[in-house]
Amino acid sequence: MNRKSHGAACVLAFVAGVSLAGAAIGAEHYPVRPVRIVVGFPPGGAADIVARIIGNKLVDIWGQNIVVDNRPGAGSTLGADIAAKAVPDGYTLMVVSSSYAASAGLYRKLPYDPIAAFAPISLVASTPQILLANPSVPVKSLNDVLSLAKASPGKYNYGSAGNGSTTHLAGELLCSMAGVKMTHVPYKGGALALTDTIAGHIQYMFFTVPPALPHVKAGKVKAIAVTSLKRSPSLPDVQAAAEVVPGYEATNWYAVLAPAGVPKPVVGRIVSGVREALKDSAVKSAISNAGADPLGGPPEELAKYLRSEIAKWSRVIKEAGVPLQ
Repeated sequence: MNRKSHGAACVLAFVAGVSLAGAAIGAEHYPVRPVRIVVGFPPGGAADIVARIIGNKLVDIWGQNIVVDNRPGAGSTLGADIAAKAVPDGYTLMVVSSSYAASAGLYRKLPYDPIAAFAPISLVASTPQILLANPSVPVKSLNDVLSLAKASPGKYNYGSAGNGSTTHLAGELLCSMAGVKMTHVPYKGGALALTDTIAGHIQYMFFTVPPALPHVKAGKVKAIAVTSLKRSPSLPDVQAAAEVVPGYEATNWYAVLAPAGVPKPVVGRIVSGVREALKDSAVKSAISNAGADPLGGPPEELAKYLRSEIAKWSRVIKEAGVPLQ
């Protein structure tokens, strides 16, 4: 190496060292400018609502503006790709949902590694889905649903928000674990499936709790079971599917991630901020009012959970023969 190239290398090394040291030393002052939270869904959806609830509290905690950046498309993979490729300085975060784990098994090739591309921050909230039935179907419990399905394999159908959606996979997992066969009917969105369930064009469907509740209370559909391990506070009289099919769980969950490579001291500040936000009673109430259960926990817990969810849904997608995208 000649003197000129050696000198250039030394300068680069020095600059890199100063940058890393500066990040470490300045972490105590993070953030010093607005923070962006990417959401891979349109405004008004559950992930967007959760991001805004947490973001509003982080404004108070950090004293900086929080900008929610909605980047919908391809089952939230478009937003995830944008966040994964952002500068890893702590000023871009992402709120992901359970579809993030499902996408890992649904897409032939993602533009990012769902595990390596992000640093886990914290689980934020979860909400079960509901197995709904048209009122004319002679069922009152999940046992009734499974008995009919066993007696007539493939005769009964269930709708979902689309192939590979979390509502689709909830049904596939139930059929697999219960040893029954029902016919899946994909729709372009859960609202369309709900309309056809109410009209009696399909017998069942899986849907998230908040938008389903008004129709359940109005008697337009019957709530058969929730997909969480325990009963939902929003529907205490509706059994959990796990009461009939032990271990069954297909909840919609939400978590905060940061791009991989964010300096550890900055990650620590983010973790601390999100943890403080989730302890706030107003934040807990807002999440509960949105039909979800507030969560929390250390990054290590989220990392383990992400791996298990990706493995779980990849297996369900493969066994059910869901078309890859």
